[in-house]
Amino acid sequence: MGRNILMEKMMKYKEDKILTEILDYIKGTYSKHYSTTKEGFQVQDLLRHLDIDKDFSLSNAIKYLMRYGKKDGKNKLDLYKAVHYIVLLISSEQNGKK
Repeated sequence: MGRNILMEKMMKYKEDKILTEILDYIKGTYSKHYSTTKEGFQVQDLLRHLDIDKDFSLSNAIKYLMRYGKKDGKNKLDLYKAVHYIVLLISSEQNGKK
């Protein structure tokens, strides 16, 4: 069985396509963040240093999930933002286990 056919069967709900869209969204955010230095220091870096980034990320994920369908209709951008904050939360959790 070819790899593409196998992937299609494994990704019945097109999760691979959706994850690619989310990754593209996240990559695109890096040019939009408010950096405080030329090295790209971001608010998330400060929050992580203060050890309050997990609560911030969790709260923002919840905010965007709750906003979905209420602002600009069912705007998938709200879902992408929620997923981005969940990824940041996962990153912080993994970083703390080192």
